[in-house]
Amino acid sequence: MTVFLITYDLNKETVRPKIVDKIKDFGSWARLSESSYAVDTTLTSDQVYDRFKQILDSNDHLLVIRLSKPWCGRNSQEVIDWLTPRLLSQ
Repeated sequence: MTVFLITYDLNKETVRPKIVDKIKDFGSWARLSESSYAVDTTLTSDQVYDRFKQILDSNDHLLVIRLSKPWCGRNSQEVIDWLTPRLLSQ
């Protein structure tokens, strides 16, 4: 399994796409900030992105980035507990 960061910025949205619903469809996820989530999946980054591109407007931004150790930071204990066993060393 690989953990990916999904971060997005919706510009000039007229209808808010169901990005969070699609993120939750991965089953194993953690909310890192208002528009950043981590997901644990067997898919590639291209396959993860493909799940979103149909709901994005041409002026929206969405990145899928592989996460790995080392890392550091501060968040809720729930997020730290989710990330710690899932992130592999590069």
